[in-house]
Amino acid sequence: MNHTLKEELVEVFRKNGADLVRFGNVERFENEAVREIFPGTKTVIGAAFRVLRGARRGIEEGSTYYQYTTCGVETMEETVMPMALLRACAVLEDHGFEALPQRRNQTIMEEEDSTNPEIEFQAIYRGKTAEKQLDFEACAVLCGLGERGLSGTLLTDDFGPFQRYVFLLTDAEIEPDPIVEPHLCDHCGKCVEACPGHALSKEGKLDRWQCAAYYIGANMHYNPFMPAEFLAGDPDRLAIIAGEAQLTPERAREVMEHITFYPPMKHCYPASICGKACDTACYIHLEEKGVLKRKFRTPFRKREAWKLPLLPEPK
Repeated sequence: MNHTLKEELVEVFRKNGADLVRFGNVERFENEAVREIFPGTKTVIGAAFRVLRGARRGIEEGSTYYQYTTCGVETMEETVMPMALLRACAVLEDHGFEALPQRRNQTIMEEEDSTNPEIEFQAIYRGKTAEKQLDFEACAVLCGLGERGLSGTLLTDDFGPFQRYVFLLTDAEIEPDPIVEPHLCDHCGKCVEACPGHALSKEGKLDRWQCAAYYIGANMHYNPFMPAEFLAGDPDRLAIIAGEAQLTPERAREVMEHITFYPPMKHCYPASICGKACDTACYIHLEEKGVLKRKFRTPFRKREAWKLPLLPEPK
């Protein structure tokens, strides 16, 4: 095992913004995609980057929404994490090894009729089975980054659910880190309760189309930009804007076509109006339990959560 190379990789990842770096030997990965994507893989390297707690402050206060998606999603996925991946790959190549970077394929899906709630649904190419995709959450667990919570989100001792992550597949054999024993998620259900569109079942199964519609603000209670004329004349309007409607994929697309009252980001990222309320609720619960390593001078939730009334449809 090459301890010096491992230390060098951790250092370059950290210099380029990573907060956590963990290594998993390929034998752990039952998912055939690892070996199919890069035959000869011996080690999977996972790097997690914190999503700043403060990036969510605007949505928590109902004061600014642009910052979460730009700072917590787009800049992370399109700038910070790719640069760290490229620099770490260069280190491996300097040592004579190959490394294949793996960031999420945000607009490519193997499934025929699913979606990525963080991406404009019109921009996704579906049914692309010729290109294998990593199960990012499973890989994060198998690298030893953290555990999987009820909602499927990765949880870590440092940041709870507030991180994003990338991977390197390499033919370098590097000492693995231990898999984390689950200890954070107590299945409290706070993530389920917090979703403005009830997109999570009690068992944590996510309805991705339902999530997509309410991620961008289909619930008027939590969207200060929604005008009263939204879905005017639609017989299901009240149920939809109250977050009580169960949307089919077709209906979700129809609703999202009308949510045009807040600008999207670049790279096909729509602005998140919910700010991933499921993760926020999870973080608040873990902070209240005192199980997170990183402490703050004040709690994240400083006052009772706000909620707007439903506006009557214009006559």
